Amino acid sequence: MWTLPSARGRAAALAALITVGTVSAGDAVARTFPFGPRTRSVNDLGNQFVPFHARLWDLLHGRADGGVLLNWQSGYGTSALPDLGTYLTSPFSLLVGLFPRDEIDLAVYVVTLVKTAAAAAAMTWLLTALHTGNGRRWMAGVLGASYALCGWSVVEASYNPMWLDGLIAFPLLCLVGEWARTGRRPLLGPVIVALAWIANFYTAYMATLGAALVLLARLLLEDTGARERILALLRAGWTVLLGIGLSAPVLVPVFLGSKHAYPGWSKEFAPAGWTDVFARTLPATYSFFTPAVFVGGGALLLAAGLAFNRSVPRRERRLWTVLTVAVAVSLQWGPTHLVWHAFATPNGSPYRQTFVLAGLVVIAAWTCLSRGWPGRRPLLGGGAVVALIALGAGSSDLVNGPAYLLFAAGLAAVLGGLLLAARGRAVAVAAVLLTGALAGQAAATTAYADRERPARLDDYPPWGVSHGERAAAVAAADGWPAYRTDPGRTQLTGNDPILLGGQGASYYSSHTPDVLTRTLTALGGGWTSRGRSLQSLDNPVTDAVFSVGARLRTAPGGKPQVIRQETAPLVTVRPPGAEPRYGASPFRNQELLLGAKVYESPVEGACRVGTEVFLWAPDYTGTARLGDGPAAMLSGGQPKRRAALTPLGTVTEPGTPVVYGGRAPRDASIGCLDRDRLNAAVAGLARTGAVRVDVTDSGVTADLPPGTKGTAVLAAPRIAGWSCGGRPADSYLGLVAVPLDGTSSTVTCSFRPPGLRAGSAAGAGALLALAVTVPLVRKRARSRGDVTASEPAGGKA
Repeated sequence: MWTLPSARGRAAALAALITVGTVSAGDAVARTFPFGPRTRSVNDLGNQFVPFHARLWDLLHGRADGGVLLNWQSGYGTSALPDLGTYLTSPFSLLVGLFPRDEIDLAVYVVTLVKTAAAAAAMTWLLTALHTGNGRRWMAGVLGASYALCGWSVVEASYNPMWLDGLIAFPLLCLVGEWARTGRRPLLGPVIVALAWIANFYTAYMATLGAALVLLARLLLEDTGARERILALLRAGWTVLLGIGLSAPVLVPVFLGSKHAYPGWSKEFAPAGWTDVFARTLPATYSFFTPAVFVGGGALLLAAGLAFNRSVPRRERRLWTVLTVAVAVSLQWGPTHLVWHAFATPNGSPYRQTFVLAGLVVIAAWTCLSRGWPGRRPLLGGGAVVALIALGAGSSDLVNGPAYLLFAAGLAAVLGGLLLAARGRAVAVAAVLLTGALAGQAAATTAYADRERPARLDDYPPWGVSHGERAAAVAAADGWPAYRTDPGRTQLTGNDPILLGGQGASYYSSHTPDVLTRTLTALGGGWTSRGRSLQSLDNPVTDAVFSVGARLRTAPGGKPQVIRQETAPLVTVRPPGAEPRYGASPFRNQELLLGAKVYESPVEGACRVGTEVFLWAPDYTGTARLGDGPAAMLSGGQPKRRAALTPLGTVTEPGTPVVYGGRAPRDASIGCLDRDRLNAAVAGLARTGAVRVDVTDSGVTADLPPGTKGTAVLAAPRIAGWSCGGRPADSYLGLVAVPLDGTSSTVTCSFRPPGLRAGSAAGAGALLALAVTVPLVRKRARSRGDVTASEPAGGKA
């Protein structure tokens, strides 16, 4: 006969199996990668998560330029730890290292599947910890899968894989609350909290709030005194504080990285219409700005039937029902919306906490089922509530006829399965009906979302021939740190340097530094995502300043070509004098940073023969060309997008005009680059600059000509964390700078992410406190003869 732990393990395995099979089936029906030609890399999945996981692959295999502190490949040098802590510190992310690098899209897909399966198993383990449900533990597995396959998971988190760590964290943190309630697991509890917050602090915060509500509910249902309840809350609070303290070495740099980031988009919260909210409980619906509450017909019916189930004690059924409804309402109310989102409306979906509501619905469903299969009264009452919800969704534009048919079919299968199980007949058939209803609805929801996302969001191709050709060209041209190799302005993603290799300006992250965006903008850089997705700047002046000696240019549908030019070393010297200040013209700003005049102004709107023409029209959207030359596309329109300073070609005939594909932009300006002047300026910087440069994963050491005076300038943005010679680095027009007095010919600069020292100190303190706490708790338990100290992880029903 199976013991309790093994039965729970089998239920958890069942939940994971249902989850993986359902998601895979939905993707296969939609013919989405890896089961068909439709890409799944939409929005941030293709633009951020896949490239960042490619960087993790490089770190694991020792192939990255930089390390866990400094990323030399993106944005001409950025802080690595905040990105790692935001996108890559989930333990599951390490699985990408097992795949070939050119299968990075498949690796991320597998990580997504594994995370979703882990969430199903974790919820199943929690459910059987709350109530053992003897004889019905397999149904706990079905409900665990219902949680992992909720609409929030398969519609939204599937292309934001870091959110799935919150899906896993919620049931695990609820288990931590159970251990705190009964005074058990003093070591494992803080460790799980730490792992949850390290994996993804944002959703871990929401999961912690949800777990706190579950713990409060459990304490209110206990027949204990106020003192015992307060002690349990104190134990839980101490456990959370220890866990967050252990995560501080990652958490604090991530927090400060956000503080130093370029301001993102913010807006006021506007609640969704309730008809749309009701619609999202149905399968096969899609919307970015509504809560995806779908959990399958079985979980919804059982949760709705809890209030009518007299086999569950009155106080218990009322409490879980009220808590679930209250959390649903809290998603729609401005003040509680802000609490759920750490007091800041997010840039994007305002319902990122929906997974907590889905978890509460599933807990309510299991509570309804745990004392026995529900009878006629809870099924009729729950069915009436579900019918009202479906009717309430009738006027929503989000729901259609097929969604209603799928909903009705699933509900009929669930009712049939529950009735068969309640009568003790054909339990195997009941299991097939209940599991099939969930799998069918969730697979259809997955497939529907797979088809809708590419039509509504930007999409990016999985690794293919073009990726391989560009990566090979970059690798062949790479000469770092003697010079940088930029993978080019024709981008596959916003993070091509870490996806394809090289060391470019392109960078897209929640932590894109404010100083980087403002510096590149002053120099004529373009961007999207309101300044957080920076583009490569194809310009010989900025290439010379930033030591870009090789650059890829790839025409649409063509082969990549490597363009080389002489460039200054990574560390150059500017003469003594006051630091200049950027103005409004990117042409003048480039000359200030270069230290030489290299642009001419057009005469009567035209550049002289032999000069190279560059167009500055940051808000223009359309084409422009030099005479009858090839057209260049500009995509401007602030505040969302800004068009980059764009090369149009070299003048070969006097008076050649710039021709626009539409109305000429009002704010356009033209610069005429004299390549001979630029070559002379670069030669001067090379002559007075560093004679040797050593680059490490956390800094730079450069040897300069003896007696050099002025300002040494490192071709990297002066982001927070740089220090040179033991003191904070100076800034020269946004770049790292060191004053020189002629007494030393060596410049040494190092980088430490802001908050790393404080976070490490907090982590060490938490570790010490944990080392003291664990033996004290265990000694106290032994002295009391506390039998719960040796209970299984689930505890008693």
